[in-house]
Amino acid sequence: MENFIYHTPTKVYFGKKQEEKIGLILAELHAQKVLIHYGKKSIIQSGLLSIIKRQIQAQNILIFELGGVEPNPKLSLVEKGVKMVQENHIDFVLAIGGGSVIDSAKLICAGACVTHSPWLFSVGQKSPLKTIPLGVILTISASGSDMSNSCVITNEKTKEKRGFTSELNRPKFAILNPELTYTVSPYQTACGIVDIMMHTLERFISNTPETNLTDELAIGLLKAVYKAGEIAIKDPTNYEARATLLWANSLSHNGLTSCGRTYVMSVHQLEHELSGMFDEIAHGAGLAILWPAWAKYAYPSAKERFLKISYEFLNIEPSHSIENDILLGIEKLKSYFQSIGMPTTLHEVNVTKKDIQQLAINVTFQHQRVIHDVIEIDEEMAYKIYFEAL
Repeated sequence: MENFIYHTPTKVYFGKKQEEKIGLILAELHAQKVLIHYGKKSIIQSGLLSIIKRQIQAQNILIFELGGVEPNPKLSLVEKGVKMVQENHIDFVLAIGGGSVIDSAKLICAGACVTHSPWLFSVGQKSPLKTIPLGVILTISASGSDMSNSCVITNEKTKEKRGFTSELNRPKFAILNPELTYTVSPYQTACGIVDIMMHTLERFISNTPETNLTDELAIGLLKAVYKAGEIAIKDPTNYEARATLLWANSLSHNGLTSCGRTYVMSVHQLEHELSGMFDEIAHGAGLAILWPAWAKYAYPSAKERFLKISYEFLNIEPSHSIENDILLGIEKLKSYFQSIGMPTTLHEVNVTKKDIQQLAINVTFQHQRVIHDVIEIDEEMAYKIYFEAL
């Protein structure tokens, strides 16, 4: 087990009606002017926004609103939020929604404290020294952004999708009520299931020697998500299934399943270029397409890790052939993705052979980098993976 620092400062309020505490929570944090950041229509139509605003106004806290966050959140809306915060001297941001809203809010919080473009954080040219404090009310189980130190934003002008990591990105609190996820569509529920699994699997499959406790936590989380995912797709208001997915969403990306391990998450890197170039592709769907393709090239360099996935997570019966058992595991997980309604080929999302060369160039940042994971991904290897995914 390698040395590590485990830091999870986000206070979690988990369970039914926890969102009704929002006014008191913000008052305890001495918030005076709050920007509520959210998506488009769902929290308005559900009445959630009205409930939240009443709770906040009861504490005499001034509210500002910025809606319109899209899947694959955009830099232009972040810039609008930064301007609102700076011009109105807003001292707290409350994100209501899923990973896209939270990531957008994180960059607003960092961008509001500087005079340069917030995009400079995303491309690694600048690092934040302070941020506006952020709180979260989560409405979908997926990205784990509610407890993570990362955020990913798309620059729609350049078609680049980039993320930056900073401990300052972690929210002060996260409110997780499983009932708020009941109305999430089956497709988006499935996208979330894949994202949770990939956050865990990509930490699990690395060059770090075995870390038994961390491995057991990861395998347990994967098993729970697999089962709860099947239930939630069939029975969207099953509280225990939704609760499992919601809590796994947080634990898969707050550092717990990577303690003592070094990881890269190269499938996420490949997917960021896919949904950056094709905005209509949901992040989870892109991961479902790319992970099986990546795994077929990666497994020869990490056979022990893939075998544990096959045997301990996916319950593949050992045979005379280790390679066969690994490939059966990869195919079983691919079939699971299909069973919950996810695409597993680029053809299904209208990406063609002529697009994949550009994707391979983009993932290397125009020939400027190689991703060093269990396999090295240069332009040639990226092309092979995208081609396999066709």
